[in-house]
Amino acid sequence: MQLVQNLLQGSLLWRFLAAVCGWFGNQWQKSRVVQSFLHPSPLGESIARSSVFFRLWSRLRALLALLYQRLKLDRVFTGSIFLQSFLWCALAAVLAPLLSTMQAAALVAVAFASLALNLLRSGEKPLAYSPANKYILLFACVYLAAAVLSVSPADSLLPGLLTFCFVLFALVVENSADTRRKLHCLTALLVLAAAAVSLLGIAQYVFGVSGEASWVDSDMFTISTRVYATLENPNVLGEYLVLIFPLGGALLLTARGWGGRLLWLLCCGVMGLCLLMTSSRGSWVSLLLAGGIFFLLLKPQLMVLAPIALVGLAAVMPASVMDRFSSIGNLQDSSTSYRVSIWMGSLSMLKDYWLSGVGPGTGAFNLVYPRYSYNAANAEHAHNLYLQMAADGGVCALLVFVVVILALCRQLCAAMSRNKKWETRIFLIGILSGVGGFLANGMTDHAFYNYRVMLLFWAVTGLGMAWARYAGEEVEA
Repeated sequence: MQLVQNLLQGSLLWRFLAAVCGWFGNQWQKSRVVQSFLHPSPLGESIARSSVFFRLWSRLRALLALLYQRLKLDRVFTGSIFLQSFLWCALAAVLAPLLSTMQAAALVAVAFASLALNLLRSGEKPLAYSPANKYILLFACVYLAAAVLSVSPADSLLPGLLTFCFVLFALVVENSADTRRKLHCLTALLVLAAAAVSLLGIAQYVFGVSGEASWVDSDMFTISTRVYATLENPNVLGEYLVLIFPLGGALLLTARGWGGRLLWLLCCGVMGLCLLMTSSRGSWVSLLLAGGIFFLLLKPQLMVLAPIALVGLAAVMPASVMDRFSSIGNLQDSSTSYRVSIWMGSLSMLKDYWLSGVGPGTGAFNLVYPRYSYNAANAEHAHNLYLQMAADGGVCALLVFVVVILALCRQLCAAMSRNKKWETRIFLIGILSGVGGFLANGMTDHAFYNYRVMLLFWAVTGLGMAWARYAGEEVEA
């Protein structure tokens, strides 16, 4: 890496491009819009803590803490494993791709209970503040309300409750990962778990695995195997790996010693190979986008090498991969035409259900969608994350989600602008690029269809808020 950097710095072309990029970067950073984005008002936390809702929470917590003491529960739970909220939080996030949805939900419930016990046990310990917290809470409540107002409440109750709990899990992660060691540990465990899942996917490719015929258009492609590991669908596996892969890159760039570098390089290689074997075109494009965000934030000058890197990548890829990649947007591909038909039908449905949606879950969706379907394209969901959110909870759910993402991006970018330490910035960049790639993948599929992947998205969101908080504390120290 150092040799490549020295060669580039000695090149006149590189110096010229670096100077041009630096000039544009300075002009961009000096703009009022960017400065206001990177420097949110410091009054946000004080305003939030003086709100009516925070006062109600404080009084409720004080009452429950008094009850906790009167019942002498501190004697019962002293030294108990149930007070280790980070342990339960890490188990829920790391084991999510290996467990069933309800098993993961059980671990999430234990993590919630563990954090609650810690808050009641220590009445002075404050909840971690993040500008996105109130919007995350609002988004969870919107989904709960959507389940009640659903066209079929019985079908929407469980999906609504799962979404409510998994969204709020971001706050559990944010409050449980309260030291740098815990942050680094959780990041590493997420990558190791993804590498283990990827190894299983590679084994499926080597030894063969049965899959649905609808996963591949046999008239256009010769691909016979698409791996899905523990996540039941190749596209879902691809979404999961796109979310976690940049975290592996962050660990690789911050590793100390060749042992650590080799470990994280192997993890990234295994995840990349497994992602290739999913044959998920949306995930391939999303990973490229995530990589672009990563290097743009890391060192913008490296983006001038992007065309060369893409040409080199195309040269080493198998012909079957390039054929499938080049088919993106081809309406003769049954998968593409099928999605377009579903999107058109979903948009037609939203003309009548735009305010409150039809309710979370496939049961509510399938109760209404067939009346609007195009070209007899039946589906369990809208094959688009944003259309599906609007179908689940109406325009309110979609708008609140957009605000959550904007608040998260602002917090991460503001933390990067304040903290100049290499290692901390790398992890902030890794999370931001992973979330960006995942959201891009949501344009072509319902990325929250698998509840375990939804749980992991909100876990990474909470991890990002915790890293941003740590970055701020590091600057103040």
